[in-house]
Amino acid sequence: MKEKIVLFIKRHPKKLLALLLVSIAYYYCLPKQLFDDPTATVIESKDGKLLAAKIADDGQWRFPETDSVPDKFASCIVQFEDAYFYEHPGFNPVSIVKSLIENIKAGKVVRGGSTLTQQVIRLSRKGQRRTYFEKLIELVLATRLELRASKEGILRLYASHAPFGGNVVGIDVAAWRYFGVQPHQLSWAESATLAVLPNAPALIYPGKNQTQLLNKRNTLLRKLYTEHIIDSLTYQLSILEALPQKPFPLPQKASHLLQRIDKTQKGKRIQTTIDFNLQSQVNQIVEQHYQLLRQNEVHNAAVMVMDIASRKVLAYVGNTPTDNAHQKDVDIIDAPRSTGSVLKPLLYTAMLDAGELLPNTLVADIPTTIAGYQPENFDKSYHGAVPAKKALARSLNIPSVRLLREYGLERFREELNMFNIKNLDKSADYYGLTLILGGAESSLWDLTKTYANLASTLNHFNESSSEYYSNEIQEPVIINHDSIVFEHRLQQKNLYGAGSIYLAFEAMKEVNRPEGEEAWEFYDSSEQIAWKTGTSFGNRDAWAIGVTQKYAVGVWVGNADGEGRPALTGVGSAAPILFDVFDRLPDVGWFDAPYDDLTKIKVCSKSGYLASDICTEVSLYTSPNGQRFKVCPFHKLIHLDKNEQFRVNSSCLSIEDIVNKSWFVLPPLMAYYYKDINSAYRELPPFKEGCITEVMPSMEFIIPKGNSTMVVTKDFDGTRNELVFKLAHSKPATMVFWYLDDDFIGSTKDFHELSILPKEGNHVLTVIDEFGNELQRRIKIETTS
Repeated sequence: MKEKIVLFIKRHPKKLLALLLVSIAYYYCLPKQLFDDPTATVIESKDGKLLAAKIADDGQWRFPETDSVPDKFASCIVQFEDAYFYEHPGFNPVSIVKSLIENIKAGKVVRGGSTLTQQVIRLSRKGQRRTYFEKLIELVLATRLELRASKEGILRLYASHAPFGGNVVGIDVAAWRYFGVQPHQLSWAESATLAVLPNAPALIYPGKNQTQLLNKRNTLLRKLYTEHIIDSLTYQLSILEALPQKPFPLPQKASHLLQRIDKTQKGKRIQTTIDFNLQSQVNQIVEQHYQLLRQNEVHNAAVMVMDIASRKVLAYVGNTPTDNAHQKDVDIIDAPRSTGSVLKPLLYTAMLDAGELLPNTLVADIPTTIAGYQPENFDKSYHGAVPAKKALARSLNIPSVRLLREYGLERFREELNMFNIKNLDKSADYYGLTLILGGAESSLWDLTKTYANLASTLNHFNESSSEYYSNEIQEPVIINHDSIVFEHRLQQKNLYGAGSIYLAFEAMKEVNRPEGEEAWEFYDSSEQIAWKTGTSFGNRDAWAIGVTQKYAVGVWVGNADGEGRPALTGVGSAAPILFDVFDRLPDVGWFDAPYDDLTKIKVCSKSGYLASDICTEVSLYTSPNGQRFKVCPFHKLIHLDKNEQFRVNSSCLSIEDIVNKSWFVLPPLMAYYYKDINSAYRELPPFKEGCITEVMPSMEFIIPKGNSTMVVTKDFDGTRNELVFKLAHSKPATMVFWYLDDDFIGSTKDFHELSILPKEGNHVLTVIDEFGNELQRRIKIETTS
């Protein structure tokens, strides 16, 4: 046998070479990629539902190739175009002969006789004239395609690239445009309608050719019935269905997420992490609130929902359904905006973790000037002293600024780098102490991610053997097949311990509203949520971010162009959206307490500092470093007479008649504001007459603040208004003498307030009390024009 083969080769070398060349040419004649047309960018929910799509660059609605053809459409297209599709090798000789005879009789091309495989080739060779030579080329390429691809693969190519009228290409788009459903949801009548269109796509124009289209569809349905593909009842019901009258718009449930994905995945079909039902509900919530917000000329809002365990984004609403004039296409989720107060929980967590603060520690809330910077609370009021956790819950600005200075601006700024907040990229000196009040910019994406990372750290600590993961800080995930693998457990925390995070969340459970907005309590949710609001300077940005054990929700409200509105606040504008979103999420319960990272200590019940021997103490949990915090400085042991009306000492009363008592005493300026809110606060009793004391009283200015500029205003008649100066004295009944530039201007007693009308320029204000204590303050006086 071998000898015969060798002999044949020797006798016919040219024929064999020609055969080899023809075989090679045949093998390579079919392009590796048949279609290179631009395709639409398509995003789907995690369960495969269409969320949004962006038209292809050539203006055609052409989706990326489908991965499956619905059975109903497959049956319809095969019966209509190529009944022997599953039997032939790419061409049908019988059909070719019949078409030749009919074309010759007609003197023109009236029938093609092409198989579905040949039609795929013809679609890929767009623009070629329909000649017999072209038919021969199509036939050769069709047989080659049959060798390369399966019948199902060929059918997918046809269904993906067949024209369906207008600028609609492919079954996926056609199902949406003409029937408003996904392809697998098509009925038999709808599938039959679409099956006849590639043969005559002009029939689909709304209001035209309805009779022709109806006849073609019903003829196909009749064939399906006679071929026993559908039963009699299905046939009868199908021919009663109406034809499509107008194109449906494609879903745009996540148009801004589509923009984001299109930047890196252009022309692809992407299955996202979005929960379709939740996305629809959040869209509805945003639209409802937008109708209210725009009455205050607030036109934009954004919402992001994350699953904490997987970091997957479950809902992504980048803007409201506003108009082009108000930048409806801007994706707010990724836009840098002033952070307002939403960084305050991070500072609170940091100080707890370092043992430089305890949850109930009294922090000063008094008029404050630091290097010329004068922070103010939202409602312009002062509390004197307030527990740290309440300062956080109420979002008080002055305590936050004072705590940041105490903790260290540079230190806190460096720690923020751990959270990978991309727009927070300036130095500590650039931001200054305003960093904690919105002096920095960040995006809803990064801030929601940051809160989710904190919650995940706490969850992982409780789920593991009280350990941390080295790669805890992660970016949100929006592509469904992407996942995060947490690995490399550590005993050492990445930044903040689980105990400190838990204590911060406990504080954030309280209604964090500005004082005076009592009506806000009616918005509180029955579910336990750690949440924080923020309002930027000028009421330009309103924030609300919250976490539960499973979910993180971030909300931003404002105007994309940065215009501020008076009533725009985190509490009043963003928080209602936040709670409406949480109402659509399952109630998952509160975080477990991480007792392995908490320590029980005894603290002073009034001051929140570590308890001293003279404090009334209570027990609470804090971070391990909290054991090293300061002992209460506000309780003093004083000596009183038996009626506890006067302070005494051995100079005026015998020792056996002296009562020793612990007394809660705040510094004068703190006490001045604190006693107005805390009616139980009792100032130190006066010394009994005749007692000799070396304790000198103290005093502090309330107005003016340190090195400040004061403006003298004018009435409508041009009269200049006097300025009011105020002083806090530890013994209000003390006589205080006031001087301006060494000139005596008056004295006060009991109520230390003085009204004067100074000249413009720089002055030195001096006060001296009857005990000789002296206090000075430099001021600058200006007059309005």
